[in-house]
Amino acid sequence: MKHISILVPESAVMEAVADPRYLFTAVNQFLQESGKKPLFNVQLVGQSKEVRFLGGVYSVRTDKTLDEVDKTDMIIIPALFGDLKSAVDLNQKSIPWIVKHYNCGAEVASLCLGAFLLASTGLLNGKKCSTHWAFYNEFRETFPEVEVVDGGIITEENGIYSSGGANSYWNLLLYLIEKYVDRDTAILAAKYFAIDIDRESQAPFTIFNGQKDHNDEEVKKGQEYIESNYQEKIAIDDLVNILGVSRRSFERRFKKATNNTIAEYMQRVKVEAAKRDFELSRKNINEVMYDVGYSDSKAFRNLFKKLTGLTPVEYRNKYNKRAELPV
Repeated sequence: MKHISILVPESAVMEAVADPRYLFTAVNQFLQESGKKPLFNVQLVGQSKEVRFLGGVYSVRTDKTLDEVDKTDMIIIPALFGDLKSAVDLNQKSIPWIVKHYNCGAEVASLCLGAFLLASTGLLNGKKCSTHWAFYNEFRETFPEVEVVDGGIITEENGIYSSGGANSYWNLLLYLIEKYVDRDTAILAAKYFAIDIDRESQAPFTIFNGQKDHNDEEVKKGQEYIESNYQEKIAIDDLVNILGVSRRSFERRFKKATNNTIAEYMQRVKVEAAKRDFELSRKNINEVMYDVGYSDSKAFRNLFKKLTGLTPVEYRNKYNKRAELPV
């Protein structure tokens, strides 16, 4: 049997503790019903025998404490909740425990914002990682040695797995079922739990708010100018002239502060505006394209799909449920 240790961290998201236990237990039942032996020995593991969440609204009684686990094959790190630095600090005892068992051959999987606890172990240094899209900037700032996969649902490297935001962790759990059991069982679980098994990107759910958690005031002015004038075709030379800065230096500072080039930032602001139009208006594709400063329909459609994972028509049909809309 494969021993699955579901860590029960302080400040965890309750569902991210319960859901993996539910899934692995259900798969055992599926196997037994088909005449096979159950594969997973699932245990909840914590720093103490009882872990409370949300000021005691929820509590979980663990099967074992950290020091009672002699060996395990897989550690699941659920999503954290609230202030992430404080949440990681509350779980300091689990960090050497995760490292110890990884070095002894266990695989490790983080769900959503569990990536912050996983990255705190140092095991992700020099590796790729997925996490919730809304926390990319905080993650990159906190763990500059780790490469965040933009839009990634599942990332795997050297026995370390991570998943994208919120319910994306179901896709990682199904991926593990397919790896440990087989594709048929993963499909059965996907149908049972009503999950889109092969979703590959969280890009359609991403909301781009700009990265302003930095101290470069001139870069912030540049961001604000782009966001206020996204309908126009802004030339980078015109932008730096307005700000009175040298282009080469400003491009370097902009990239460092926002993790985007100036051109990428312009594109993302324009696409975010287009998304809002598709969600709320009855404008057709060309009208929205012109509104956000594009005149080349092929370039606009290619960029939109690159950043959202959907074509403009697919995005509008997904998020605008009004009566028949013009293409």
